[in-house]
Amino acid sequence: MKEFVISEAKAETAVLVGLITKEQDEAKTKEYLDELEFLADTAGAVTVKRFTQKVGGPSQTTYVGSGKLQEIKAYIKQREDAEDPVGMVIFDDELSAKQIRNIEQELQVKILDRTSLILDIFAMRAQTAEAKAQVELAQHRYMLPRLQRLWTHLERQGGGSGSGGGKGSVGLRGPGETQLEMDRRIILQRITLLKQRLAEIDQQKTTQRKNRGRLIRVALVGYTNVGKSTMMNLLAKSEVFAENKLFATLDTTVRKMTIDNLPFLLADTVGFIRKLPSDLVESFKSTLDEVREADLLVHVVDISHPDFEEQIRVVEETLKDLGCADKPAMLVFNKIDAYTWVEKEADDLTPLTKENYTLDDLKKTWMAKSSENQRYLECLFISAKQKENIDELREILYKRVRELHVQKYPYNDFLYQDYE
Repeated sequence: MKEFVISEAKAETAVLVGLITKEQDEAKTKEYLDELEFLADTAGAVTVKRFTQKVGGPSQTTYVGSGKLQEIKAYIKQREDAEDPVGMVIFDDELSAKQIRNIEQELQVKILDRTSLILDIFAMRAQTAEAKAQVELAQHRYMLPRLQRLWTHLERQGGGSGSGGGKGSVGLRGPGETQLEMDRRIILQRITLLKQRLAEIDQQKTTQRKNRGRLIRVALVGYTNVGKSTMMNLLAKSEVFAENKLFATLDTTVRKMTIDNLPFLLADTVGFIRKLPSDLVESFKSTLDEVREADLLVHVVDISHPDFEEQIRVVEETLKDLGCADKPAMLVFNKIDAYTWVEKEADDLTPLTKENYTLDDLKKTWMAKSSENQRYLECLFISAKQKENIDELREILYKRVRELHVQKYPYNDFLYQDYE
């Protein structure tokens, strides 16, 4: 199993490549490459250059056109004698085996796509046996259709030594094909074993969830790096790892917490991201069961991020894919202490844009949106880092959890004795 573990060696120098298309304009491509650079930084790589190309769609053979590929090659050649030569080129979309093979042959450096980079970060972050198994399963699923490119150096040895040569003749199979078949069989066996292991872990976790008693379950969900773990630590007085990096949290953490003598369970879950690999979503299904089984979702948003509205959309689409779109939910805008805007001049008559919105403008806008579409029960604005408006968050959490408890356990004497 070939893995890219950037962090164990000296920080490598990376070049990023993205496309500008009809579906993805220049501004959107810049946002995606900003995020890709953050992913590279999280993995321990240093980005030194970006390349973009305006095309109708990705080339089936080399992702970018031949001219752009030669431009990238020239830049890599130019830096060969520098102290930090280009060690890898990272593409913003998932590449096929054919594309990777052709690009590697031309550029002669390590080639990663967004998916392999995310998988690398997940491999670095995985701590528990479950997370490690989930990441390994996703890695194997990613590698399976790309195995052939690992054995292209043996293709020239494919003219077998046996006589005859009829259909299916063993004598015509070279060592490359034999090794490919062997690797495929090993990976398929490993996938089966990992699935069985995860099924056993999932069964254990299901039993654990059943033994938690009559407690309402609240799950923190949101885009990666929006501050869910910081919120978890603040609310539950726990010590969940929190860092200004993407995917700081992989393993779901569940804590029992109490507000005014009302106990409930609070779960911190893995963050979502644009273009999240489907194999990764599939592999992490058991982790995301905490989201599926939650009674209340707290959708945390980084209001200081310039593209937070797109992040909200990505999270909502992912929740829809998980079958959780109709669950009761609260929208909590975090990092209000870091929110900035461009103040308009008094005589400026041009319409307001989101760059000109003050925090009060945004509050009014999103509170109105929340009440109009009734998707969210509440819309709050906090700073977990500065502990701003946390008391209001606790009060509303208490109110919503209590309502859900009464609905779910109407004959719970314990509840009525303590809260009526």
